Amino acid sequence: MPDDDRQRDEKRRRKLTDFVKSEATALGFDLCRIAPPDSIPDAAEKLAAFLEAGRHATMAWMAETRDRRSAPRALWPEVRSIVMLGMNYGPEEDPRSILAKPDKAAISVYARNRDYHEVIKGKLKELATRFAARAGEDVKVFVDTAPVMEKPLAAAAGLGWQGKHTNLVSRDYGSWLFLGALFTTADLFIDLPETDHCGSCRACLDACPTAAFPAPYQIDARRCISYLTIEHKGPIDLEFRRAMSNRIYGCDDCLAVCPWNKFAAAASEMKLKAREDLLEPDIAMLLQLDDQAFRTFFSGSPVKRIGRDRFIRNTLIAAGNSGRRQLIDPCRRLLDDASPDVRGMAVWALSQLMTGQEFTLLAAGAVQELDEDVLREWRLAGAA
Repeated sequence: MPDDDRQRDEKRRRKLTDFVKSEATALGFDLCRIAPPDSIPDAAEKLAAFLEAGRHATMAWMAETRDRRSAPRALWPEVRSIVMLGMNYGPEEDPRSILAKPDKAAISVYARNRDYHEVIKGKLKELATRFAARAGEDVKVFVDTAPVMEKPLAAAAGLGWQGKHTNLVSRDYGSWLFLGALFTTADLFIDLPETDHCGSCRACLDACPTAAFPAPYQIDARRCISYLTIEHKGPIDLEFRRAMSNRIYGCDDCLAVCPWNKFAAAASEMKLKAREDLLEPDIAMLLQLDDQAFRTFFSGSPVKRIGRDRFIRNTLIAAGNSGRRQLIDPCRRLLDDASPDVRGMAVWALSQLMTGQEFTLLAAGAVQELDEDVLREWRLAGAA
C-alpha cells in the first residue's frame, strides 16, 4: 500500500476509534476498549471443559450455542473489531449488610432497578446507530443473552481481568460492571489486554456460602446461589437451603468482598440508582404476592423474568431461615398454593419455624397432596 493511502487509512481508523469511544462516554458507559476477534483463542477449550464437567447445570442453551459462543467469528465471520463496553453499577454500601437482617430479603445489586439488559441494549443500539452512520460499516450489538463470551473479550480489550470468581474485575470499578459488545466490520485500533492483579488474594473464593468455586478461576453453577435462585427450576436441594440465608434473588458475596471495589466509589452520575423498596423488602410482604401483584411490584425489574412461583419458592427458604415465628401464618397460607414448588418450600419453611409438636399436628391435618416433590418435603420434614 502506498504511504499516502496508508496514512489516510490510519487517520480514518484513528478518527473512528476516537469517535466510538467519545460517543460511548457521552451515552453513559464508563469504560470502552477494543479487541480483535481472534483475541480469545483459548476460550473454546475452556468452554468445552466447563460444559463437559456439567458445571453449566440445567442451562442447556450454553451447550446448544457452544460453537457460536467459542469464537466471535463463528458468530459473525465478517467482524473485524469488537468494541467492549462497561457500565459501573457499584452499590453505595456493602450489600452483605442485609444478611444480618433475617426478616428482610436480599436481592442482588444488579436487579434493584430496571432490567440492565434493556438499559445496556438501548444505549448500545444508539451507539451502533451513530457509529454506523459515521463509519459506513455494519454493526451488531450483544448483551449477555447472546452467545458472546463477554468477560474474556472484555479482558482482552483491557476493561479488566477475569478474577478468581470468574467475573470481570476492573482497577477503576472493582467487580461491579455491566458489559456489552458492539461487533463491527470497521477496522479500529485495538487496546492492550489487562494484567491479572488478583495475586494471592482468595477473598472471593472463601466468601462463597456454597463452595461454588472448585478452583480459582472456575465456577460450578450447580452450587451457585445466583444460579439456584434464578435459573434453577423445581425444588432447591436441601444441601443449599441454609446457606442461602435470606438471599432470594442472586448472590453478591464474591463480588462484594473483592478488595478492588474500593475504587468503585468513583461512580458515574448516570449509574442506575437502586429502588428504595428493593433495598430491604420485608419477607412477610413478599410472601403475600400473587401473580398479578408480583408482576406489578417487579415491573421493569429483571426479577420479573423468573416468575412469581420461583420467586416465592426462594422467599419461603428465606422465611425458613429467618427464625421469625411471625412468618408462620404467611407460610401456612401457601400450603394450598397452586404451585407445587411453592407448596413444597412452604412445608420446609414451616418445619424450620415451628416446634416439633406444632409441625406434627400440622402434618396430621394437612390436605391430601399428590405431587411427589411436595410429598417428599413432608417426609423429609417429618423425619428431621
